[in-house]
Amino acid sequence: MTTHTLEQKRYFSFELLNWYTRSKRDLPWRRHRNPFYIWISEIMLQQTRVDTVIPYFNRFIARFPTIEALAEAPEEDVLKLWEGLGYYSRARNLQTAAKQVVELHGGEVPDDTQAVAALKGVGPYTTGAIMSIAFNRPEPAVDGNVMRVLSRYFLIEEDIMKGSTRAHMESLVRELIPEGRASDFNQALMELGALVCTPKSPQCLTCPVMEHCSGRLAGREETLPVKTKAKPPRLEPRSVALIEGSGANAGRLLVRQRPAKGLLARMWELPHELVGPEGYNGPVPDEPAMDHLAAHLLAEGVLARPVRFVREAEHTFSHIHWNLRVFQCEEVASPVGEAGGQSLAAEQRAGYSTGGAKPGALLALAEQEERTAPPAGYRWISEADMDTLAFPKVFLDLITEYFAKQKGTLV
Repeated sequence: MTTHTLEQKRYFSFELLNWYTRSKRDLPWRRHRNPFYIWISEIMLQQTRVDTVIPYFNRFIARFPTIEALAEAPEEDVLKLWEGLGYYSRARNLQTAAKQVVELHGGEVPDDTQAVAALKGVGPYTTGAIMSIAFNRPEPAVDGNVMRVLSRYFLIEEDIMKGSTRAHMESLVRELIPEGRASDFNQALMELGALVCTPKSPQCLTCPVMEHCSGRLAGREETLPVKTKAKPPRLEPRSVALIEGSGANAGRLLVRQRPAKGLLARMWELPHELVGPEGYNGPVPDEPAMDHLAAHLLAEGVLARPVRFVREAEHTFSHIHWNLRVFQCEEVASPVGEAGGQSLAAEQRAGYSTGGAKPGALLALAEQEERTAPPAGYRWISEADMDTLAFPKVFLDLITEYFAKQKGTLV
């Protein structure tokens, strides 16, 4: 590890705090010293831009002003307010942790590092952020922004993905925090990484610590930090069913709820299926894709006939990238029946085959008696239902677009 001089450290801390005092942004969570609100903001800010988080934060604390309110709320309400932020396990973990705080700490975030670290979904960074920002404890809060700033200023060339590098940076931050200034210092460090020492094209000429930045002096400001490239997400081609109701269901769409555990647990979505064997990400012609989608829906107890391709969409998780092809489908009548115990999980891996269903195989079903209710886990929704059901953003956008087209209000 690189040796850093005492002068360089003192200069960094002094100038950084002076800059923050002059230039800090007016952010809603900075108007409160409420540890609960600071905790919420830090969870929301993980993997998410500040500008995106601000309206979510304001709505969230308006609906859940106390830890007790969050702990006692239906999970569906929590997910709905999180809708569009992504990484929904953050919301579930936050609510679980709120219940822990109520049960173990009387509804107050404890001023205790170990107790905070023991809460569900609270890792080392979030622990440090809560303890330093809310309680002014000299704890490091080392995230990507902080690691980038430290790598450049102190010319740290070790891979920031390694645990040993993170540990070194946490130790370094402990040395840098001026006595009694932990809250401002950690926020200043994050602010510098977010606004000045950015991933690309860092604004060195406006940086308050430019003079002693070892990375800049070595011409390394744009090549640091050193970071092992993450494995790219697995590509998955999927067919999506936009199923329009008829008769009593006219004007409605059929949606389904995901399983209680796993990816996007308990959220609502348009029915969809993986097309092709695992690892396949090539194009699938419309006609066999529609036949295969009809067979998939039939296996789940849904009688619908795909009629045309509508559009493409995509959605990226940390480990999966969905390439979605959306097909408009018509409801097909059938006798009342069960779903046959088929899994409702969107990750069902039906092997792709152009012979999965014969073209027009469902047409004969149209003359049979109308089903009175969709299978378990499915429901017909109107536009008004969008106010209460939580959808992943890609499906929220598709459904919102559909209802806008139906009303003729889509621009």
